[in-house]
Amino acid sequence: MNNVRLSQVMIVKNEEKNIEKALSWAKPIAFEQIVVDTGSTDRTVEMAERLGAKVVHFEWIKDFSAAKNYAIEQATGDWIAFLDADEYYSPEDVKKLMPILSKLHINPIVLAMSNPWVQLNDKGKPIEIHQQERIFRNLPTLRYIGRIHERLNIEKLESIVHIDELDIMHTGYTTEAFSETNKASRNVELLRLELEKKPDDLTLKTYLADSLKAKEDDKSLAEADALYMEIAKSEQSRKVVPILKKRAYMHFLDKYTATTELIREYEELCQKAMKEFPSDLDFLVYYACILSKNGDYRKAYEILKDCEARLPGASTNDSTVISAKPAFLFGQLILAAQGLGDIESVIMYAILILTLDKSKYEVLCPLIYTMMTQNPVTDELIDVLSKIYDMKDPADLLFIARAAKDVGAIDLARTVMGIAGSIMNP
Repeated sequence: MNNVRLSQVMIVKNEEKNIEKALSWAKPIAFEQIVVDTGSTDRTVEMAERLGAKVVHFEWIKDFSAAKNYAIEQATGDWIAFLDADEYYSPEDVKKLMPILSKLHINPIVLAMSNPWVQLNDKGKPIEIHQQERIFRNLPTLRYIGRIHERLNIEKLESIVHIDELDIMHTGYTTEAFSETNKASRNVELLRLELEKKPDDLTLKTYLADSLKAKEDDKSLAEADALYMEIAKSEQSRKVVPILKKRAYMHFLDKYTATTELIREYEELCQKAMKEFPSDLDFLVYYACILSKNGDYRKAYEILKDCEARLPGASTNDSTVISAKPAFLFGQLILAAQGLGDIESVIMYAILILTLDKSKYEVLCPLIYTMMTQNPVTDELIDVLSKIYDMKDPADLLFIARAAKDVGAIDLARTVMGIAGSIMNP
C-alpha cells in the first residue's frame, strides 16, 4: 500500500552540519519535507532550501512545544515524522517504514508509533536505548505539551504501537554536539523556568540533573548529585516517569562502580533499585558487580549468565544500558570467570567484547596473556586473533603487536610485526 502520505517535519537552529543527513534519510518516502527555522545564523536555511525542503520561520520564545506545534500546523500529510536534525533512520529501516505505517494507518485506534531511540557516543557506538514516539497521525487534537522535554498529549497507551524493528539513531548527546550547540546551558535555563511554575515536579528535576551533569563544572555536578539523590530516595514513584527514576539510580551506581570505598552505599542503593525495578537487567548486572567485588564470584556468574540469556528478548523496559552496551555485561562475566578460575569463559567473553569493539586495548592485553597461560603455539594465537582483526591491515597488526609486547608475548609480537613489515614493504 502506498496511499499513506508522510510529512517529514523538524524545527532547527544552526544545524548546517546535520541538515543534509536529516533531510536525506526521508527523501525517498516523504510526501513533503518542512523545516521550521527558529533563528539560524549559519547556512541551515540555505542548505534546506537547496535540498528541496519547504522552509518557514518561527520566532524562538523559549518553548519547544510552541515551535513544534507551529511546525505540525504546516504539514498536510496523513502522518508526521518529527525527528530532530540530529536523528535519523538507517537506509535499511527506511525501506521498512512505509509498509509498517500503511498497516497502522487502517487501525483508527493507533495514533503513534514508538521505536527504540538509540543514543550514540562520539565513536558512533550505542550508549543507551529508550523508546520515543516520533511518527504520529496528523490530527488537530494531537500536539506537544511542555516547554522542554516535550511530549505528545496521548493519554491512552493502547494508542501507541511499539515497533522494535525500526531504530531512531540519535547523535545529539555526543560531547561535540553539546559543546557546539551549548545544549546543556540552554536546557538548564528552560528547566529552571518550568520549575518556577512546578517546584515539586520530580520529572523536571531529573531532566535538570541530566543537563547540569552535562555541563561538567564542579558546581553543576554537585547540584546534579543533590537532585539525583532526592529523586532516588523519593517514595513518590507515581510522580516521576520510571525511566527517569531509573536514571537517578544509574547515576550513582556508575559512580560507585569505579571505587570500593562506597561498596556499602552501592549495595544498599542497588537493592532499593532492584526492589523498585524487579525485571530490570541493568540493575541485576550492577548487583553482580557488587558480588564480584565482595568475592562471591559464583553467585555473580550465575546472575550474569541469566542476564545474558534474557538479553536477546529484552525490551527498553528491561534494559536501557546493557542492551546498548553488552560489552559491559561481558566484562563483568570476565571478572566473575577470573574469580572462578574459568579460563575458557574469560577467553570467550574477551573475544565477544573485541568482536563488538576491536579497539579495546584493555581487553586485548588480558586476552593475549590469558591465552598464553594455555601454552598455545604462536600460529594458534594468530588464528584466534584473525577472527577479530584484519591480518592484512598494518594498523591492526601493529595494535596486536603492541599489546603482545606489553604482556610479554614476545614471539607473538615478533611474528605479527614480521607480517606487518611484509605488507608495508613488499
